[in-house]
Amino acid sequence: MNAAPEKPPESTMRASPRAKRVRGWWLAALALFAILLLAAFGWLPSYIALPAIVAVATLMAIEIRFASRGMTIDAAPRLVPAAADPTAGLVALINALPEPALLVDRTSTLIAGNVPAAAVFGRIRAGEPISFTVRNPQIIEAIRAAASGRTERFEINERFPAERALEAHVAPIVFAHELPELFLLSFRDLTQEQRLAQMRTDFVANASHELRTPLASLLGFIDTLQGSARNDEKAREKFLKIMGEQAHRMSRLINDLMSLSRIELGLHLQPQTRVDLARIIAQVCDTMGSLAKERGVALTLKREAQEAFVLGDRDELIRVFENLVENALKYGASGKRVEVTLSAAAGEAAVSVRDFGPGIAPEHLPRLTERFYRVDVEQSRAQGGTGLGLSLVKHILARHRGALTIESEPGKGAIFTARIPLADSGIAKTEAATAS
Repeated sequence: MNAAPEKPPESTMRASPRAKRVRGWWLAALALFAILLLAAFGWLPSYIALPAIVAVATLMAIEIRFASRGMTIDAAPRLVPAAADPTAGLVALINALPEPALLVDRTSTLIAGNVPAAAVFGRIRAGEPISFTVRNPQIIEAIRAAASGRTERFEINERFPAERALEAHVAPIVFAHELPELFLLSFRDLTQEQRLAQMRTDFVANASHELRTPLASLLGFIDTLQGSARNDEKAREKFLKIMGEQAHRMSRLINDLMSLSRIELGLHLQPQTRVDLARIIAQVCDTMGSLAKERGVALTLKREAQEAFVLGDRDELIRVFENLVENALKYGASGKRVEVTLSAAAGEAAVSVRDFGPGIAPEHLPRLTERFYRVDVEQSRAQGGTGLGLSLVKHILARHRGALTIESEPGKGAIFTARIPLADSGIAKTEAATAS
């Protein structure tokens, strides 16, 4: 059986674009030379020679210009081959997107989804209706509207399994002049953004309310003293005492708000001074001793670690533990004792403040560190609280790269534990050096 003759390589069968271009230039030059020669001897009339020369020169100029741009003029048009599977390229593209994204077709059938989408909607099953993944009727309507070529945008609010807000964006994918057969669904999580906006609104409302109450009280007493109680010595002394208390309450509230704002501004800056929590806790317990005696509460300090050095701001840490101990003495006084324990293990120092009072109901625990949140509003105001103490504690500990944990059961008291990473032994800047 004779072997089939070998096919010559394609390079020998088809000239390269550069070879074609050079050959064209030579032919054009020869044609131009021939026209000039015929015209010079009078063998070609000038009314034919002149247009021919202009035409050949123009073609050569166009060819040179396209060649300088890396382009060639071919006699026959060439078709650009389409991708074997454009959907595969789109799937690879959405997999690279950082936000949740889904690819669906005109029949609202799910084709693919990326990892962030799976984290939001659960398992992505290609071939199923999109309504199985995103349980919202607006999606189907948006895909139908996008089929006409326009982009749709709307918001999705979910209540189950968790409260969540998403901004959905449905865009048609159009190839050349074809009608869209595929649609890209992208989502942006608005939950945290809306939560922060609500917290800001609540903060302004609560701050206004907290300031308005003592201010209204002051204005009322001032009117009374200027009117009916102008000459009443006994009433004046009573009212002035109450006015002083309300003024101090406003002063504490403003000071706490300013402190909270200052701490939030420097939240990203971790203190770099090496301080000993053991000395700070001892100082706080000595300072709070008089309040403990006044409340009839036994305040005890237990040191499971003799020293615990952390990177911190001494004044801020004193404020943290004064707030925790003061809260225990005020709201857990019925238990008649408060225990402060210092320990160090697993690379962190822990200071726990335990009272044996009435405890805190479970539904209140997650919100205790919110601004102006109180379990018992009237009791808190009667104790002189501003509703910002635990929020300050949380933010100061966050600046120290620490955390606050709260454990409580009704009738068994509460345990507030502040955890702060221990400092490395190689830190040169120490508390003693700073003091000196």
